[in-house]
Amino acid sequence: MSRLPPAPDFNAIDAVAPQTADQRTNILTLIGNLIFSWSNNESMFIYLLMVLLKTDFNSAAITFITLNTTRARLDLIRRLAKSKSADPQIVRRIERLIERFNRCTRIRNEFNHCIYRVDDKGNITHADMLRVVEKKDGLSIVTTKEFDDKRIREIVNTIRSLKQLNRDIWEFLPELERAIG
Repeated sequence: MSRLPPAPDFNAIDAVAPQTADQRTNILTLIGNLIFSWSNNESMFIYLLMVLLKTDFNSAAITFITLNTTRARLDLIRRLAKSKSADPQIVRRIERLIERFNRCTRIRNEFNHCIYRVDDKGNITHADMLRVVEKKDGLSIVTTKEFDDKRIREIVNTIRSLKQLNRDIWEFLPELERAIG
């Protein structure tokens, strides 16, 4: 007996998938917008790094890209802010920007690191989030979340949050530049 799940009936799904294409297109468009918005916001932190290091864009980008993870990049920015700014308000604003970004990162990570489930008509119905959670009685690897209206609203709201965050970072950059000198 195999431990593998049964293979989907791809021919049957392919035969009816055109009828459900709108549902998939809507979900995939939202996920694409989420990833696009997240990526642009992550890159905005290069400008904060550029100001904090008092360097040019290329040098800041090289420093940023050399660090392997988003967490390491944001830690560097946070530490530099504490080191370079005598104004605790500036440091707090950077920390709040990072916190807002991190809240959006959680949702983005869910959709970047999951297994999507489709029903026999090709509708995306669930996403299995792959994350190791240690519990008293063992480990949990998969958390399944349904693609319902609540889940769609969560994606839309996260995209809106990222859009506002992008504007707020742009607004903050000149202030940071004045504060750092």
